[in-house]
Amino acid sequence: MESISRISSLLETARDLTLEAAQQAGPRRATKPLPAQQIKKLLDSRNEREVLDGLRRVIAMQYAKPAQPTLTFFPSVLKTLSNPYPSTRPLVYNYLIHHAEADPDTALLAINTIQKSLSDSNPRVRAMALKTMSGIRVPVISQIVSLAIKKGVSDLSPLVRKAAALACVKCVRLDPSARPQVEEYLAALLADKQYYVAGAAVQAFMEICPDRLDMIHPVYRRLCKMMVDMDEWGQLAILRLMTVYARKCFPRRTKTVKRAAQTQEQKAKDFYEDLEPAEADEDEYEDIEIVDPDLDLFLTSTKSLLQSRNSAVLIAVARAYLYLSPTKYLPQAIGPLIALLRSPQDIQQIALYNIVQVALHDPTLFVPYLRHFLLKTTEAPSIRTLKLEVLTLIFPHTDKESQAFILAELEHFSHAHDADLVREAVRAIGRCAQYSSALTSRRCLSLLLKQIHSPDENLVGESIEVVRHLIQRHPEDHRKTVVRLAKNLDSLTSPVARANVVWLVGEFAGQEPESDIAADVLRILVKGYAGESEAVKAQIVLLAARVYLHHLNRKNEKQKALDALNAPSEEQLKDSTPVFDYTDTDDNEGFREPQPSSPEPEAEPAQPIEHLYTHTLLLARYTPSYDLRDRARTYRALLANPASTELASLLLLAPKPVPQAPSPSQARKGFTLGSASLAVGEAMRGEEEIPEWVREGEEPDVRLRDDGVKEEYGSNKGVAASAGQRLDEALAADAGGKGVVEGARKEKTLDAWLDEEEESESDSEETESEEEEDESEYETESEEDEKAGLVR
Repeated sequence: MESISRISSLLETARDLTLEAAQQAGPRRATKPLPAQQIKKLLDSRNEREVLDGLRRVIAMQYAKPAQPTLTFFPSVLKTLSNPYPSTRPLVYNYLIHHAEADPDTALLAINTIQKSLSDSNPRVRAMALKTMSGIRVPVISQIVSLAIKKGVSDLSPLVRKAAALACVKCVRLDPSARPQVEEYLAALLADKQYYVAGAAVQAFMEICPDRLDMIHPVYRRLCKMMVDMDEWGQLAILRLMTVYARKCFPRRTKTVKRAAQTQEQKAKDFYEDLEPAEADEDEYEDIEIVDPDLDLFLTSTKSLLQSRNSAVLIAVARAYLYLSPTKYLPQAIGPLIALLRSPQDIQQIALYNIVQVALHDPTLFVPYLRHFLLKTTEAPSIRTLKLEVLTLIFPHTDKESQAFILAELEHFSHAHDADLVREAVRAIGRCAQYSSALTSRRCLSLLLKQIHSPDENLVGESIEVVRHLIQRHPEDHRKTVVRLAKNLDSLTSPVARANVVWLVGEFAGQEPESDIAADVLRILVKGYAGESEAVKAQIVLLAARVYLHHLNRKNEKQKALDALNAPSEEQLKDSTPVFDYTDTDDNEGFREPQPSSPEPEAEPAQPIEHLYTHTLLLARYTPSYDLRDRARTYRALLANPASTELASLLLLAPKPVPQAPSPSQARKGFTLGSASLAVGEAMRGEEEIPEWVREGEEPDVRLRDDGVKEEYGSNKGVAASAGQRLDEALAADAGGKGVVEGARKEKTLDAWLDEEEESESDSEETESEEEEDESEYETESEEDEKAGLVR
């Protein structure tokens, strides 16, 4: 009977395995939803396959879209913890973490079973149990979680210690009062010899107590050497930690040294000069940065991370180089940053944000990689905008051939069909002309003037605005350009373009009276004043006020000159003393003053400019815009007294500041490299800033970083090496291994074997003779002891 039952159980097991294998080998099909009663029946079954199927269905319902209610299965799922099935345990823990907060009373029933799993012989089971217990968000069990972490910290398995490090964060979030106790656990985990345990401890440290740098002093050098072997999450955490640690613990030091001689003549001059010259030239000396040895250890340890496949690690390394030692180490990170441009578009966009941030600090680093920033038609608009910005940043630092190449590229895209791309290309041309030579600026101006007759009004408006900025930088060289723009007013339809041209005409009005076209332009514009936009109307009113003000200034200067010419001299004033007639017989009249003989001058006829000004203000008076009416009243009050125009000249003819067109990302220069604020454009809440360098004399003592224990992790040279490299070094240092390797490389001859045998025989004879002498000495000593009565 026993054999029959055994055979039947084996057959049933084989049947279950066959069905499971067929299900796994067949095509994936969407499982049909089962009723709740049938799922509970599967969970209550004694068959492992049925219980596993029921748990899978519950988890699938939990993560479905939209999520289906699965809280009713809580008691049935907890019952499966009593089953000794290792395959169902992870699914049960997942369900428990997901629903423990919704039903804490039922979740507490599983605590005893999880605590028993903390003592399991399998380290993976212990780690999973610790992870589950810390993930149950029930404040009542905070002390139990703390005790479980304490037990996991001293566990022999590194998997359990790593789970304990990650559980520290959840424990503090569950109960903030447990922070002091958890910090003690973290101090022990940070000193762990396993790199993946130390990496998890650093992550927990950055979440719980990032200001407790005193916990990092004893393990600083060990963490720097472990960094190369940590996982990506640990590397990100330690790079972020060490960047802040270096700023707060290593003061910035510089040293003034003499510049290296560049030419043979300078070298010869320096050779024959006195050792102590009387007067030293300041240009011959430069300041170089002195890197602290411990800081240099960290920066050197990060070099191998530049080969990481994780883009976040590469950006974190560049961040550390930029804020800690930009002149020495930052150029090494430029190549890996450029390599990120071959990544998918989402990673490529984030990489470009960080590349622009580095280029704002030092654009010369990206000059050799010019062609990597050429635009492609398949790229997203945001990526093309960032690439154009990088091209404009490195444009002033390139040679003439590269500048011509960049301008040709921008000219090509200024004729594209995408209006946004054309607009960005036009703005990029304007930024290129901002800091370039006069010849390059003229070429950029000619490229922009070609866009005047484009049918796209927005493009024409952008082009004219950039042209206006270029003219304002060098107004003396662009008088003919203003005349050319004024002649194209009839063909311009963009309100922004027309307003910019009218403003330019008014800005240059009155500078050359013989070639002044402002009054004629005003005469033409006043005819179509009613059909203009509000922006153009405002500029027409301003142009009328400026033209009339220039007319009054010229008139006043002419009148002053005539008055100065017609003014009588002192002798004429003496000769022209009034003579009184005493012969008058009328005594009542008394003395009479002489009456002027010349008649009063007639009033001059009004000039056409005065009529234009009066007519323009009359048109503005009946404009529906409140702003225009207020402007017209202001101009009328300023120019009410033709003889006094000082205040009006100060307001209307004051020199304008030279406009600047900064890079679009200039406002983001204050954001930290690698932060989310670069992509968002606003300062994100919770992001930590890079602290200032600690002042010299206020840094912690160097001896705090020397724990007095010989470093067991890594080499003693202070250079970080991977685990494989350290294994090779240990094998090479081993005498036995070295002999084996050398023996494998070079075969021994017969004479060498015979010589070794003779040496071994002679060595054995010597050892035998030494042993005999030792025995004889021992015997003599024992005899003497017996005679002395010490030994019976």
